[in-house]
Amino acid sequence: MQIAVASGKGGTGKTLLATTLMRVLSSYGPVLIDADVEEPNAGLILGIKPDTTHEVNRPVPAIDPDRCNYCGKCAEICKFNALIVMVNQVLVYNELCHSCGACAYLCPQNAITEIGHPIGQIEQTNLAENGILITGRLNIGEAQSPPMVKAAKSKFGAAKIRIIDCPPGTTCSMIESIRNSDYCLLITEPTPFGMHDLELSLEAATMLGIPTGLVINRWQGDDYTIGELSARTGVPILARIPFSAKLAQSYMKGRDPLEAMPSLSFILSDIIKQIREALS
Repeated sequence: MQIAVASGKGGTGKTLLATTLMRVLSSYGPVLIDADVEEPNAGLILGIKPDTTHEVNRPVPAIDPDRCNYCGKCAEICKFNALIVMVNQVLVYNELCHSCGACAYLCPQNAITEIGHPIGQIEQTNLAENGILITGRLNIGEAQSPPMVKAAKSKFGAAKIRIIDCPPGTTCSMIESIRNSDYCLLITEPTPFGMHDLELSLEAATMLGIPTGLVINRWQGDDYTIGELSARTGVPILARIPFSAKLAQSYMKGRDPLEAMPSLSFILSDIIKQIREALS
């Protein structure tokens, strides 16, 4: 079972929910994938360092000047303007390349091959409490995060439980993170900003046909208009996590949130129960 934990905006408690879910499900040997590759922080929250690291590459075109006749076919094919053909030179902009391979496949002179362009690292940490953390970390300056997200998600595909800590928002990286999940947990806060971005992220999950449930964090007795959204769309509110200054302080210090709020364990167990019922 793959559960994506997403949110429309940053700071709603997405990583809090993902890491505590992993703790509650520790008996199943869960794999937590930090797919927020531009600023991963699950390892920081858990207070751990990676055991192993390996580089991730994506294919980009390389031009053979001895074969190229500068016909311009490659630039014509590329819809992302990653190649510019000049009088006696072809400029390749790796940042714009989407690694589709069309230029190499259709080059009349067979002057284009694909080489590996480093985009980041995959870090693996074996957790003491029975589980594995996979962290995708995009190199500074890299413009495209979806290939890095895809690489992180490719690890431990056969695991019984996989939890995806998704990047915030509804950009391409978020879409890639939740894609092919069995269930999507959207965590939000009962504020106007939270409500606005929740609607956008819910639209994304609906577009992909992923069963979805809502979790309200920092709840203080008022759902704002999230209850109305739930009634209108039929997407259930699975849980409300009460606001707790003690929980926030514990979380900021890197301590186990379940110790600061013991009731959180029961809340998360009930979320898992509802997910299993929805998928059965």
